[in-house]
Amino acid sequence: MKALVLGASGATGRQVVRQLIKRQIHTRIHIRETAVLSEDIHNHSLVEIVKGSISELTDTDMSALLQDCTAIISCLGHNITFKGMYGRPRYLVFDAIKRITELVNKEPAKKRKLILMSTTAYTNPLAGEKNSIAERMIFSFLMLILPPHRDNVKAANHLVMTTGHEHKNIDWIAVRPDSLINETEETTYEIYESKVRSPLFNAGKTSRINVSHFMAELVTDDAKWNQWQYKTPVIYNKDYL
Repeated sequence: MKALVLGASGATGRQVVRQLIKRQIHTRIHIRETAVLSEDIHNHSLVEIVKGSISELTDTDMSALLQDCTAIISCLGHNITFKGMYGRPRYLVFDAIKRITELVNKEPAKKRKLILMSTTAYTNPLAGEKNSIAERMIFSFLMLILPPHRDNVKAANHLVMTTGHEHKNIDWIAVRPDSLINETEETTYEIYESKVRSPLFNAGKTSRINVSHFMAELVTDDAKWNQWQYKTPVIYNKDYL
């Protein structure tokens, strides 16, 4: 088994790579040219590093990146700077997910697992989720003023509404953590099919290390994968429920 991690130099991406290493999974990571990796990742024999801008890859480059990887985990996100939020590429996450599903669909039949790190700011209409009037107003405003929010919604919608259950080569899960926090140790966490708290008015918290643990479990545990396949599970630290 080989896994591909996109956005592997980010705060959550690094944790995902470490979780895969713990499970002895060969891991190809894609990072920006300027990204800095810790020594435990950079020098590990199970890790293959590919550098560059994901938005500048040709289809040939992207196909090479995907080659031999049976699991693809996207931890892509925008830098929390003015340029990162309002500069190009506006649709960093959506464009990557869309290209991956399209390229993989052109290949001979070969199932791959695709895991997207999404957000509780995404509302899954096919799961019967509904926002309050106040939430709808705020989310509509965020769609207008925050390109990263719009990007995350488009990426999740691409899997839920476009890819769906019918993609011949892609099985997917979009994991939705709430209010990411940093912790050094894994703790007990809960997984729900839909949001049980308002992400705007009663948000929970989720540690990045717990998100990475859940994602790695999805890669390696077929029963857990089958439980959440084609869904958008929400993850909360139990201590913050």
